[in-house]
Amino acid sequence: MATLITAGFYGTALAQTTVEVNSGWKCAAIKEVNTDGVSISKTTYNISGWMPAVVPGTVLTTLLSNHKVPDPFYGMNNEKIKDIYDTGRDYYTYWFVNDFKTVVPDRGGQVYLNLRGINYSCNVFVNGHKLNAQTHYGMFLRQSYNITKVLNQSGNNRLAVVVYPPDPVGKPNGGQGGDGRIAKNVGLQYTAGWDWIQPMRDRNTGIWDKVTVETTGKIKICNPHFITLVPGVRKVNGPQQPAIIKASAELQNPLNVPVPGILQFTINGIRVNQKITLKPNTVTEVNLADLVLKNPTLWWPNGYGKPYLYPSQLQFFTSDNKLSDQKNVNVGVREIQASWNSHTNSQQISVNGQKVFIKGGNWIISDAMLRFSDARYDAEIRFHHDMNLNLIRVWGGALVERPEFYNACDKYGMLVFQDFWISGDANGKWIDPMKAEDQWTRRKYPDNHQLFLQSAADQIKLVRNHPSLAIWCGGNEITPPEDILIPLRDSIIPKLDGTRWFVDYSNSDKMSLNTLGGNGDGPYGIQPLSAFWETRTFPFNSEIGSVGVSDYESLKRFIPEKNLVAPQYSAQNHTSKVDSVWDYHKYIGYDAAIDPYGKAKDAEDFANKAQLVNYDQYRALMEGFSSHMWDWYTGVIIWKTQNPWTAMRGQMYDYYLDPNACLYGLHSGSEPLHAMYNPITGMVSVVNNTFETKRDLMLVVKTVDMQGADSLVTQIFVEAQSSSSKNFLPIKAMIDNRAKDAGTFLSLQLLDINKNILSNNLYWLPDAEGNYSGLKHLPASQLKVSGRHIATGKIEVTLTNPAKAPVAFFNRVSLVNSSTKRRVLPVFYTDNYVSVLPGEQRKIVLDYTPEHAAQQMLQLSVSGWNLPEQLLTITN
Repeated sequence: MATLITAGFYGTALAQTTVEVNSGWKCAAIKEVNTDGVSISKTTYNISGWMPAVVPGTVLTTLLSNHKVPDPFYGMNNEKIKDIYDTGRDYYTYWFVNDFKTVVPDRGGQVYLNLRGINYSCNVFVNGHKLNAQTHYGMFLRQSYNITKVLNQSGNNRLAVVVYPPDPVGKPNGGQGGDGRIAKNVGLQYTAGWDWIQPMRDRNTGIWDKVTVETTGKIKICNPHFITLVPGVRKVNGPQQPAIIKASAELQNPLNVPVPGILQFTINGIRVNQKITLKPNTVTEVNLADLVLKNPTLWWPNGYGKPYLYPSQLQFFTSDNKLSDQKNVNVGVREIQASWNSHTNSQQISVNGQKVFIKGGNWIISDAMLRFSDARYDAEIRFHHDMNLNLIRVWGGALVERPEFYNACDKYGMLVFQDFWISGDANGKWIDPMKAEDQWTRRKYPDNHQLFLQSAADQIKLVRNHPSLAIWCGGNEITPPEDILIPLRDSIIPKLDGTRWFVDYSNSDKMSLNTLGGNGDGPYGIQPLSAFWETRTFPFNSEIGSVGVSDYESLKRFIPEKNLVAPQYSAQNHTSKVDSVWDYHKYIGYDAAIDPYGKAKDAEDFANKAQLVNYDQYRALMEGFSSHMWDWYTGVIIWKTQNPWTAMRGQMYDYYLDPNACLYGLHSGSEPLHAMYNPITGMVSVVNNTFETKRDLMLVVKTVDMQGADSLVTQIFVEAQSSSSKNFLPIKAMIDNRAKDAGTFLSLQLLDINKNILSNNLYWLPDAEGNYSGLKHLPASQLKVSGRHIATGKIEVTLTNPAKAPVAFFNRVSLVNSSTKRRVLPVFYTDNYVSVLPGEQRKIVLDYTPEHAAQQMLQLSVSGWNLPEQLLTITN
């Protein structure tokens, strides 16, 4: 349905509205339409037989919605959809039409049609008038048309847009970006396929982003810009010295007469304004005087402080005190700094003068078919928040992310590292026999450099006000061509932003000096846990990752039952036999990592054991990097944390927003205050990833055997300096001795002076042969579980393990529909895959959206390594 936004303001009211045109669309393939846009865009032209269309969306989302194609995310269905390389571009070239109501405003009011993104080229018509003199090109270039003079007096209007696919479309031959030619456009590169996704058959052709009809007074505010300056080194709490806010905007006067008025900025009850007379038919940039904000509440990244946002307004009043236009913006008062750390030889990021150890995740796109929503963005960013990460890198083969993505990052305190649309794979870094053209030719991609620069400038204006945006990046693993890089770096970004660090490319020596050779990022895939601790990689590693198969419930959502066959690994040949559907969905091998837990009996057993590997891999990754913070490293970014398609690698939650154990391994390993064990040296250390020294911390170390008998190693009071990692206890010989026969559990806890648990970290360690022989014979769990509603949309689950019982190991809690027994998605858990020691009680809080799950239809599902699934009633 259409979304209506009405501005609140000071002064005399004028109907100032923005209506999102997101319903009532129809479409038809160009080959089925034998007339032009002038005729089609007249309300008298009959479109009753046209197909309902999804806008925002793509041709493929529309075809899927109308049951013309099968779900390309399930099984091998994507192979059943015709690829544009084979059909030709006309097959996916479509007309999109919408009938909308807008009354012609009086008193000089203006109406604008705004198109935030069309892939790839288009012509636009309203009421029999062509709006663009020349065909519009560029996926990342907004369009805005003043349609006041072409509106019908009746208020009934028609918009018609013909959308052409990218050209060329590229051949999906299995290479990274297919044959590479998709990169000749200024658009998405992954749509021709990658090693984590199959090709999108229409290359995402369509009106993929929002369409709005905006009514203003005489003057329109365009591209507002807010800069916050926070000098000095700031504390999270306590009184603050003032901050400075610089506000500016472009003011558009479409009239043939000058218009006097006032531009006004308001934040926290403080206003600054400026009188100006705008010349006829001009766009004028106006800079307001600096606003001094006393004792500001600052915006901080996740894990360091609250990401506070100030609601603010930028308004233009005409001389008769009538509001002409208003932009509402949430301002986060913060300053991003970047400096070179000469010890690590890498960039070091600071916020408000405080250095931040970067714990990040690589992000592709929310949905491969561009089905974006505020709710999905919020859920995905919240998952990253819950992983205790503080940065998301938006990879260069996708897009400059949408304002709604940035809104969620602002809300959850996630810094953003934003790439532009370049990748080493398609843009010629390497010799590649899968590519259609040689490196010299690909190095010049895209074909239209001016369009790239124009699009970059426009997208900078679109997202530059978000406090979460921290870093601009020229491209993924390679710079843009020189005549793009230089103006982008030296002119466009300084002029349009000028407040953020720009790195030429994602693994540049200016970001992370590569003295090891190779590409400067990676490795990828399963590694021995010891490698994360003892193998020194790149000092600000932009991509390093491991596996990510989700559990059996997730696999069943997109793999047909007959294909739910576990991979079979041969230790003798070091090869795996993998089902064809698993392979199509980009399975990456667990190889020998499952075997120490026992050969997988079936796909369900495989997926359950994979979660143990997942948890261990990502906990160890973040622990290993954190143990060397400011010595070897200034940051690390995991490749990758999410999938826009039903792939089986590099994901902390699946496409359907169901978390797996990767997420909770990261949640543990990257918690701000964390006790951890080095498997190589046997050292117990404490990481304090906050800005405050933590004193009077009780560090408790004990082991628990497979029968549940515990043995205290030691407990000592320790101090953890801010932003540091410190070693405390070498216990390797003792732990190896206790683990040698059947393995052991190692428990590390940090307690505050009131005995509150601040960090609770449990390792399951193998026997002397590297096998988890004790786990194979772990006695049955005696865990008691209860759940109760504690607020609307919140459930508290209590897990209690009796004294002298065995460890209740690796328990997954799920909220399920009591009728179907399927999981409610998304649900956010304060922790999961938890183990409960003898005599211990753990509490988990579940947060869900009540509108999506009626309370009377809910149950809890709890299952663990030594606990068969239990279904429980939730009490009030």
